[in-house]
Amino acid sequence: MFRHGLRSSAGLARRVLPRATVTLGRYQHITAQTNRPAIQAAQSWNALTQLARLYSSDAAAPAAESSAGEQDASKQSDEWTKEFSSLAEEGVNETLLRAITKDLGYRTMSPVQAKTIAPALKGTDMNDDSVAQAKTGTGKTIAFLLPLLQRMINEDPTLATRSAKYEARPDDIRGIIMSPTRELAEQIAEEARRLVRHTGLVVQSAVGGTQKNRMLYKTRREGCHLLVATPGRLHDLLSDPESGIQAPNLAAMVLDEADRMLDVGFERELNDIIKLLPRDKVRQTMLVSATIPDSVIRLTRNMVRADDFQFVQTIAESESLTHEHVPQNVVTVSHINNILPALFELIGKGLAESKENPDKKPFKAIVYLNTTAMTQLAGEMGFAKNRDRTFVRNFSIHSGLTQQARTRAAENFRRSQSAVLFSSDVTARGMDFPDVTHVIQVDCPRDRETYIHRLGRTARQKKDGEGWLLLPATSRPRARSLLGGLPLKPSTALETASFDIHSDTNQPDAIAETKKLYSQVPSRLLEEAYRVTIFGSTERHARDDVVDQMNEWATHGWGWQSPPTVSKAKADRNGFGRTNLNFGPESSSSSDSRGRSDRFSDRRDNRGFDRDSRRSSDPFDNMKENARRSDFGGRGDAGGRGGFSRGGSRSGNRGGNRGGFRRNSDRGSRDSAW
Repeated sequence: MFRHGLRSSAGLARRVLPRATVTLGRYQHITAQTNRPAIQAAQSWNALTQLARLYSSDAAAPAAESSAGEQDASKQSDEWTKEFSSLAEEGVNETLLRAITKDLGYRTMSPVQAKTIAPALKGTDMNDDSVAQAKTGTGKTIAFLLPLLQRMINEDPTLATRSAKYEARPDDIRGIIMSPTRELAEQIAEEARRLVRHTGLVVQSAVGGTQKNRMLYKTRREGCHLLVATPGRLHDLLSDPESGIQAPNLAAMVLDEADRMLDVGFERELNDIIKLLPRDKVRQTMLVSATIPDSVIRLTRNMVRADDFQFVQTIAESESLTHEHVPQNVVTVSHINNILPALFELIGKGLAESKENPDKKPFKAIVYLNTTAMTQLAGEMGFAKNRDRTFVRNFSIHSGLTQQARTRAAENFRRSQSAVLFSSDVTARGMDFPDVTHVIQVDCPRDRETYIHRLGRTARQKKDGEGWLLLPATSRPRARSLLGGLPLKPSTALETASFDIHSDTNQPDAIAETKKLYSQVPSRLLEEAYRVTIFGSTERHARDDVVDQMNEWATHGWGWQSPPTVSKAKADRNGFGRTNLNFGPESSSSSDSRGRSDRFSDRRDNRGFDRDSRRSSDPFDNMKENARRSDFGGRGDAGGRGGFSRGGSRSGNRGGNRGGFRRNSDRGSRDSAW
C-alpha cells in the first residue's frame, strides 16, 4: 500500500517527479505536484494467505486521474512509470526485490509509491524520520514496509540471509509497526511475511482479542525481528517484564493510520510506548496518516525529531480526499421503525436490479451501523432472512466477535461475488474488499471523516459504486451540519421510508417481512439495540421524540406489549430521566449498555492545538499548513469534531467560527438540497 514508499536518493526522486521543496533546517516539505496515471502492475496474487489482499490488493493499482496539481506541475503532460526493479540501484536488497517482482508480480509502482520512495530510502541511510500524508488504497503498505525492512538489513546485513531466522529472539526486536485495528495489523503482518520470504527475517503479530499467552509462546519459540501490533497489546507486552519482549536494537518504527489510532483513543498508549523504547538507540520513525488534524501534529512532536524529518505530501492540492464521483443518495426515513425495513428494501432492490440487468455487476454491499448492538441485530436478521437461501449471503463484523470470527467473515465476504456485510466502523478504513457496489450507512455517522472513509470502501480502483445514507428524521439536523458540502442527493426511491407505521392498509412487503424477522432473533438483541440506541443518541434536543419513536419501534415493529425496561438510575445519568421510558430492572445481558458502538467509535481527542494563523518557523506548524484537508473542511488545522477547519490560516479566511466549516456558495447550494 504505501508500497515502496519512502525510499532513497533525492536525485532519483527529482528524475521521477518534480517537487517543490521547502527546507527548514533538516525539515523538508515534499509536495506532489501532479498525479499522473501509472501503468497497472501485474497482479498475480497466488496462494499464500489471502488475508493480506483485504488491505493490499490495490497496492499496485492504477493512479487516480491526473490532477491539475500546482502551477509549475501543470506543464508536465508526459506519463511516467517507475519500476520496482530500479530500486536495486538504490541499494534495496535483492531478496526483497525478488519477493516484490517475482513472487507478488508487481512491476511498476503506484504514484504514491513513486512520490514517497526517495525520502524514505534516504532515511534508511541518514536517520531521517518521515511523516507522510497518504490515502488508503494507494499502495502505501509496501511504501513503508520496504524502507523499514531495508533499514533493518542495513543495520544487520545477516538478516538478509535465511540462517538469520535461527538466531531470532523475542528480546531483540529490530522493527515495530503499529496499526489501529486487529484486522489491519494482521494484514500488514501477512504482507510483511510475503516480502521477507527469501530472507531470515521473522515477523510476528500481537493484537487484542487474541490470547496473549499463545502469542508469547509462538514468539519465544520462533523469535521475532519485526513485530506488527495494535498499540494496546504492544504497550501491554513492553510494560510486562515477564513477557520477554524487548527492542534494545530497534532500527525502525512505523505508525500506520496515525489519525485513526488517535480517533480510537490510543494517544496515551502511544506516548507511553515511546517511553518504554530505548532512548540511546537512534531509530528511524515513519508516521503515516490520511489526515493531519491537530492531534496528529501533537503526536508527531513526540515521535519524530524536529530538526531531522521530512513531511511527504502525496495528495495533490486539487485532489479530493473522498470519492467525489461516487453517486451519494440520502433517504430521510420518517420514523425509526422504518429504518430496517428501508434497509432490507434497498438491499432487495439492488439484488433485483443486478439480476435483471446482465450488464450490472453483482450486488455486493457493506452496511455500516453506528453501534455494535445494531450491527449484531441487523446481522442476525440478515442471517434469518437467508435461512431458505432466497436472500443473499451475508456476514457480520463487529467488536463482539472473536478475532478469528472477524477474520473469517472478512475473508468470506471478500471471496463472495454477491453478498452483504453488516459492519461497525472496524472495516471503515484500510480494508480492501473487491467489487463492492454499494455502501449503505444507517443513521448519521459520528463525524464527517467516518462518512467519507466508509464511502471509500466502494468505487475503488476506478470501479463503479454508489453510496446510500438512511437517515431518521430526528438525525437530519445533525447530518446536515456534519455533511454539508458533500454531493448528497435526496432520494424517494424507498417506499418503506415514508410509510405511516400506524397504517395497516397497503403495507409494503418489506414492513411485514421485517416484522417477521424480529420474531426470529433473540430478544436480548432487540433489548440491547433499543437501550444502546437511546443512550447513544446525540440528538439531545429531541430526547422525547427519540424515546417515543423507539417505544413505537418496540410495540408496532416487534409486536411487544410494552418497550424493554430501562434502569431509572441510568436514565437519570444520561439525561433521559423525564422521558417516557419504561423504567424497571434490566436484564443482566444489557446492564452495560452505554450507547457505545465499540472501542473504534467514540473515544476521541478534540483538544485544540496552536491555532495561530501566522506563518511559523516551527516545522510541525508548517506541516500542518501543508496538509491536505479538502474534504474535511479545508486544509491545515482541523481539530474540530467532524473534521471541519476551526482555526485561522495564512489566508485568514478558513473557518473562523467555532466548529464551523467554510460557508461558501457551493456548500450553501448543496445543503439546501436535503
